[in-house]
Amino acid sequence: MTPTARAGYALLVLVALALVLPPFVTAILAALVIIAMIVDFVRARQKIRVRRSLPRVLARGVPAALTVETDADHPQRVEVRQAQPPDVRIEPSVGVGGLLAEVTANRRGEMTFPPITARRTGPLGLGRRTFDGEGTASTLVYPDVFAAQRLVIALRRGRFRDPGLRTRGPLGLGTDFESIRDYLPDDDVRQINWTATARVGRPMSNVYRIEQDRDVVCLVDSGRLMSAPLDAHTTRLDACVDAVTMVALVADELGDRCGVTIFDNEIRRRLTPRRNGGQAVVRTILDVEPTQIDSDHDLAFHSVGGVKRALIIVFTDLVDEAAAQSLVDAVPLLARRHAVVVASVRDPDLDRAVTAEPESTHAVYEAAVAIDVLEARRRVAARLRHAGAEVVEAAPKLLGEACVRAYLQLKARARL
Repeated sequence: MTPTARAGYALLVLVALALVLPPFVTAILAALVIIAMIVDFVRARQKIRVRRSLPRVLARGVPAALTVETDADHPQRVEVRQAQPPDVRIEPSVGVGGLLAEVTANRRGEMTFPPITARRTGPLGLGRRTFDGEGTASTLVYPDVFAAQRLVIALRRGRFRDPGLRTRGPLGLGTDFESIRDYLPDDDVRQINWTATARVGRPMSNVYRIEQDRDVVCLVDSGRLMSAPLDAHTTRLDACVDAVTMVALVADELGDRCGVTIFDNEIRRRLTPRRNGGQAVVRTILDVEPTQIDSDHDLAFHSVGGVKRALIIVFTDLVDEAAAQSLVDAVPLLARRHAVVVASVRDPDLDRAVTAEPESTHAVYEAAVAIDVLEARRRVAARLRHAGAEVVEAAPKLLGEACVRAYLQLKARARL
């Protein structure tokens, strides 16, 4: 129980009046103020029920609704507050009578929200009581699964394609023959069955079933270079984990098996490819964090090099030739047997430094350094392509789509 500011003002006024009023009058007024405060304290002691509604699963960087309700008979006299756990933003965090806020988690893994704090003020505004609502609430913060699900829906409806390119048959077109049907205007000319066309006198097309049961393995570098920040809340590893989520859910949609390996200088986690393995992949990478250790790509590649032919997507950072030397040396080990894609996040600060018009001498030097770094990355990418890998570089929000596009193109060319 605590007095309010109004009670403090009343006592100050009482002290001022004591200088001009008789002592017995001052004593009566003081007694009345104290009695009023006691009455307010008693009224404020009546406990109220506080109910919090919060999703049990959140997606990193995606706002979710937080609702707090009370059963107070006078809600305007109740103030509720939700304390913000680390790496969580709640706006607003304080409300009167209740709370309707947006919760944005910026770190993957398990989050614990402390109890709601409620403060009830008496009817005279002289005393209040602070108490906790219901207990703590635990939630799981996943990668951005909502963006991955939107991509899967677009793929299912045939809306995911390269901008500006004409669609050439269904996504994931393979080489397994299924049947012959009449030619349709949207069919690829390579699907025409000329023998059947000559026999029936009208254009006929071959129908190929979508290839399934292929293995997709995501190798995620969790070493020192992946801890570099892209903005205030996102690291390179965060962007790569979101991209892995997209690839895994798309593999489920196409009927392929997907697995994941997390590594730095040793294998941290490993999930072998499995059918409908998207959810298992997401759970495996849910709380992975970067370490301060240089990564051993050769070790990671040896861990998957002996499996049957698969698509290997390596999520790492291409800094310069010296830092990427182990990656360049190890890629031929995989490229001899597997289809290899090396995926890396483009640094928005470097792109901004190169494209923005310099406004000072410092900005000119910054642009010169950025050009040197981008040129070093270009040389590393060229060496990787020469070693037999495809290189995907994209902005953080577009890396997942770029990896899925490379995945689909390899399936269409029957390289898996």
